Amino acid sequence: MAQHKAVKIGLVGLGKMGQNHLRVLSLLKSVELVFVYDLDPGAAKRLADTYAVKTSEKLEDLLPQVDAVVICTPTVTHGEYIRKVAPYVKNIFVEKPMADTIEEAQALSKFATEQGLRIQVGFIERFNPAVQQLKTVLDKSAQVISIDFTRTNKLSARITDVDVVTDLMIHDIDLALYLNGPVSSVSAHGVAQGQMIDFASALLTHKNGRFSRIQASRITEKKIRTIQATCVDMYVDCELVRKELLINRQSEIQQENGGPYTISAIEQTIEVRQQEALLTELQGFIALCNGDNVEVPTASAGLQAADICDQIQKAVRQ
Repeated sequence: MAQHKAVKIGLVGLGKMGQNHLRVLSLLKSVELVFVYDLDPGAAKRLADTYAVKTSEKLEDLLPQVDAVVICTPTVTHGEYIRKVAPYVKNIFVEKPMADTIEEAQALSKFATEQGLRIQVGFIERFNPAVQQLKTVLDKSAQVISIDFTRTNKLSARITDVDVVTDLMIHDIDLALYLNGPVSSVSAHGVAQGQMIDFASALLTHKNGRFSRIQASRITEKKIRTIQATCVDMYVDCELVRKELLINRQSEIQQENGGPYTISAIEQTIEVRQQEALLTELQGFIALCNGDNVEVPTASAGLQAADICDQIQKAVRQ
């Protein structure tokens, strides 16, 4: 494998997720973290001093010094910052969702193509080691019929600009596309308070005949992150928080020496490599920056997820 120079990266946005990125980027030997930027210059200065990097109240003063930018600002500002950094860098990581509306997602996808941008969208669950192991199992070993996704959590005080569909469900919409392929139809129902949807349930029918059933809630006290795959020859239970994978295969009917029949179920626990998903995700971004052939969620994936989000939101609000 060719050796690459360290990729010079700037980080825009220093909220909770931005600080997670900052922590992980500082650990990567393949990265030279050059600057941090935030609308709160005091916070930016404190973190810049802690990590011994640059900062400035003017983002444009910092951009000529880097090869790539990671954007972790509020969703409604993603488009603004992508357009602002595009004249300086072509490698951009933007947290999910890529945009707060389908119209903005379409515009950004077109802009990325026109400007030759390499955009990675922060669908971190693709890099959950349990999901990666699940994809391997489903690709090699099963005829998938349907996959169920459940994602619940209490409403976070820091999430005020997007509803449950764009905040939580979008993770599983991306995973449904990743695991089951393109979608032919969408149906949904849910609970909305005004324009803010707090609970949604959707059925995606895929072009290959598979189904994805997705449920997301911000009014549930218990945190749940699960995927269950129903296949012709097995049932796969994937727990995303604990990073566990359990396979139940079809039962075998056995008879010994003319005696009574016994039913033997086959249950198998698959070992999942324990690695932080954000680390793997950012390693993928570095590979993208270096021009390596790597599978990461691009602006196209961001647009596909946004389109399905839009269909679900319209169905719930009808």
